[in-house]
Amino acid sequence: MSEPVSQRPQQLPESARARLGRTQQGSKPFFTSDLSVNEFVLTTQTGFEPLGLVMGTCIYHVGVQASRWSVSQELQVLSQAMYQCRELAMARMESEADALGADGVIGVRIRSLNYAFASDVLEFVAVGTAIKSSNGQSYRTPAGRPFTSHLSGQDFWTLHRHGWLPRGLVLGTCVYHIAHMTFRQMLSNVGQNVELTNFSQAAYDAREIAMDRMQYEGQLLQADGIVGVSVEESAWEWGQHAIEFFAMGTAVARLHPDAQPEHPTMVMPLT
Repeated sequence: MSEPVSQRPQQLPESARARLGRTQQGSKPFFTSDLSVNEFVLTTQTGFEPLGLVMGTCIYHVGVQASRWSVSQELQVLSQAMYQCRELAMARMESEADALGADGVIGVRIRSLNYAFASDVLEFVAVGTAIKSSNGQSYRTPAGRPFTSHLSGQDFWTLHRHGWLPRGLVLGTCVYHIAHMTFRQMLSNVGQNVELTNFSQAAYDAREIAMDRMQYEGQLLQADGIVGVSVEESAWEWGQHAIEFFAMGTAVARLHPDAQPEHPTMVMPLT
C-alpha cells in the first residue's frame, strides 16, 4: 500500500522558499493567515500558533478518454487526472508548511479553475494556514509530515479540546460514464412514473468508489475515522452522461485516549 501523493515531499519553487524565508527572519517572526478573528483566537487557545499562509497549485492537462455510450463504467483516465491534480496541489501546500516547521495546516480550501482557451486543461489550488504547537511537542503524522485539515478554527478547537487531532485531508474521486438509454427504453418510460435503474445503479456505484478511496487514504494515515465528509457531483466539460463524484473529509486520531469530553451547558436568560 503506497502513501497518498499529498503525503509525499515536493520540491518548492525558489519564489515560494524566498517568501516563506522572509516571514521567519528577524527576532520576531511575522505570520499571515486566512483564519477569521474568532478562528485565530480559538486556535491559539488550543496551544497552536499560526506560522503562515501556505498554498500549492497544479495545472494539469487531461488525456484522451475513450468510452462506450451504451456502457456504464468509470472513466479511469479522467479519474486519475482529477485525483492527481488535487493531490499535487495539496502536496505542495504541505511542503510549504514543512518548510516553516509546522505541525499541520488547518482551514484547507481546494478550489478549481478552468481555462476558456483549453477545455482539456484544469488547475487546482490548495490554501490553508500552517500552525505549530507552542509547547514544543510535535503533532505531525506518524510519517513525520504536517497534518492537513479542512476543518475551521472553531472545529479544530472543539476536536482538540475533546482529545482528537487531524491526521490528514483525505480525498476520493471517481469520474463515471452513465450509459445512454436505448430508444426502446425511452419509449417504454413515456408517460410513466418509473425508476431509471441504470442511472440509479451507476450513480450509486460511482459514489461508493469515491467513498471507498477516501476511506482507504484515511486508513493509510493510521486514523481512527473521518469527520466533516462531503460528497459532491460535478459535470465539468465531459458531456451530459459523464460526472465526477468527489468525496473529501478530515481523517482524525485520538490524541489522548483518557480525555474526558466536556458536556456543554445551556444557559437560559431570565426575562
